[in-house]
Amino acid sequence: MMDERMLTFIHSFDCEKPPYLGALEKYSIETNVPIIRPQMQSLLRLLVTWGRPMRILEVGTAIGFSALLMSEYAPQGCQITTIEKYEKRIPIARENFEKAGKSDCITLLEGDAAELLASLNEDGAFDLIFMDAAKGQYINFLPDILRLLSPGGLLVSDNILQEGELIESKYAVIRRNRTIHNRMREYLYQLTHCEELETTILPIADGVTLSAKKGKR
Repeated sequence: MMDERMLTFIHSFDCEKPPYLGALEKYSIETNVPIIRPQMQSLLRLLVTWGRPMRILEVGTAIGFSALLMSEYAPQGCQITTIEKYEKRIPIARENFEKAGKSDCITLLEGDAAELLASLNEDGAFDLIFMDAAKGQYINFLPDILRLLSPGGLLVSDNILQEGELIESKYAVIRRNRTIHNRMREYLYQLTHCEELETTILPIADGVTLSAKKGKR
């Protein structure tokens, strides 16, 4: 992980966000609602600008920040589907989509991600899938995620290093975090050993994996 001085230096080159995204980021800090970190924001902007995905699936909406960020850099006509379970955040996200004028291109699905992913019958429909939900569930989501990801598509999984705990023995991790620790290690193993994927692990923010599905679009 980079030290704070280096991160501050790197972020000094960041372009300004649209004002409404800056306001949302400030709101997240004031209300202690987690959103993607600045390094992850920069990476996501690049991936969406470069990859030009027309169909995006996000698992974990929160207040809608990352879906809105992606919508700003996606090509015209891109449709984003985002999933959120936490009832208190759903109306806030919907309001943020409406205020930004993005309700026509962002669809919010309410409920348990495992159930909703299994119910989607759009095999291979999504060019980009962004995973930013309950970390202990990533491994359970993976079969449907692979099914829904298009050949040549990209799976981006955020927060995979658990603030550095993942490199520790499970016995060095507090007991309540051991299940997540084990599941995330298994998730990383599956991503890096899956014949359908080419995966790299990047130590930025709290860790991210980029997994390209083999085959042509």
